[in-house]
Amino acid sequence: GMQSHLQALLSLYKLFCPEQVTITLPGKMKTYFKNSEGPWKAAITAVRQRNQGTSPLSQAVFLGTSQPQSRKRKWNAQLVIPATSTNTNNLEENGEKNQVYLYSTNESLPVEQLQTFPQLLQNIHCLEFPSQMGSVLTNPLLLHYMNCVKDESIYLRLYYWMGQMLQEECTWCVVDNPYEEEFKSFLETVYKAECFLQEGFPACEEFLYKTLPLWDGFCCRSEILRLVSWIPLSSFSDIKSYLYSPLAQLFFTSSIYFKCSVLESLKELLQNWLNCNVIQVDLEPS
Repeated sequence: GMQSHLQALLSLYKLFCPEQVTITLPGKMKTYFKNSEGPWKAAITAVRQRNQGTSPLSQAVFLGTSQPQSRKRKWNAQLVIPATSTNTNNLEENGEKNQVYLYSTNESLPVEQLQTFPQLLQNIHCLEFPSQMGSVLTNPLLLHYMNCVKDESIYLRLYYWMGQMLQEECTWCVVDNPYEEEFKSFLETVYKAECFLQEGFPACEEFLYKTLPLWDGFCCRSEILRLVSWIPLSSFSDIKSYLYSPLAQLFFTSSIYFKCSVLESLKELLQNWLNCNVIQVDLEPS
């Protein structure tokens, strides 16, 4: 007679090749095989939904998790880079009047007052990074300052903030996300900051390695390929498995325009590696 594990195996066959299994199987049975195709199915369904207008998915799938908690925006929320503002740790509260005053000491310059490069040079010893690190992406003076002050905590703050933003807003991993144009603008801002600093962000590299296997080669194409050009040099095995293999699957099945775009991106990636290597050689003591 039918045994439970055989029924589970037949149900798995019927899932992928329904024409091969003609018998009727019970609707409810114990799950014997873990579904590892969740992210791919969600990505494929998202592409069909965008191209054919099919019914939306009931739940979102992000970065290899099959049943994440859905994240809903507030009705008036937008994907925006935070404005530059002073760290609000320096607060003084007057208990009698129940009022809060911001004060700045003579040893620090509020970042809102930073307007010119000479002003940055004169006050570089007494600046404090803003309370929201994401604001440095659109502020060239703070990017200069970030490049000069090699503080690991600064990079960690930006890493966690950027990683969270990329994770929550990725339009091809978070299904039913209507904010594609905002996400494109955000990726463009990140790319411009990388060009300014002449180096890629670790959070961006991690995001690309996780999402390229799920990418359809269409959504945010130019922005993604630009970010690819700033991936830092690492071992060949990592580059092959995390970068070349996902791009190769799209490369051989896409249009000539996409192929040329990928080759252009990889050419820029090689140029950035060479430039970085030349700078490191020049900095080494002779």
